[in-house]
Amino acid sequence: MGLSDQRVFSVPNNFPIRRGRAAASFWAAICATIWLFSAMTAPAAAQGAVKATFGDWQIRCDTPAGAQSEQCALIQSVVAEDRSNAGLTVIILKTADQKSKLMRVVAPLGVLLPSGLGLKLDNADVGRAGFVRCLPNGCVAEVVMDDKLLGQLKTAKTATFIIFETPEEGIGFPLSLKGIGEGYDKLP
Repeated sequence: MGLSDQRVFSVPNNFPIRRGRAAASFWAAICATIWLFSAMTAPAAAQGAVKATFGDWQIRCDTPAGAQSEQCALIQSVVAEDRSNAGLTVIILKTADQKSKLMRVVAPLGVLLPSGLGLKLDNADVGRAGFVRCLPNGCVAEVVMDDKLLGQLKTAKTATFIIFETPEEGIGFPLSLKGIGEGYDKLP
């Protein structure tokens, strides 16, 4: 199957919708996650403290303003070999309620948004994710990861994230998966 034939990065139909008091804590967790995401995609000085390194991945933690506890994420950044101005950051985290696993990928500005973000694991097409928003430092694709995708990431050797500048021209960002399994397992 081609990249556009599968949808690996979609919100499942049974994604919980919370109301009432649970909604307040759910949305507080989402706001803290957004803050963490914003801080971790800013320049290196604002990315939080490196707590541990696992292969090519780092666990970085920071306490968002108003949060009661530290938020942590597993992070790796890469730069295209032939374009020093094009970088990609992958952020993996667990939601504050520990019920969901998220992967956020920050791609450089100028990507063709309708084409989404492609993913190959060890040269096997996995699918595409849509971009959810663009910030001053890049455009964000977000995935609610299921156990199958997490298992694939843990067993594969390389991931290639593909962005498109035109419908025909994709740029691949190879990313080492060395240490992702151990790093994810140690993620608070």
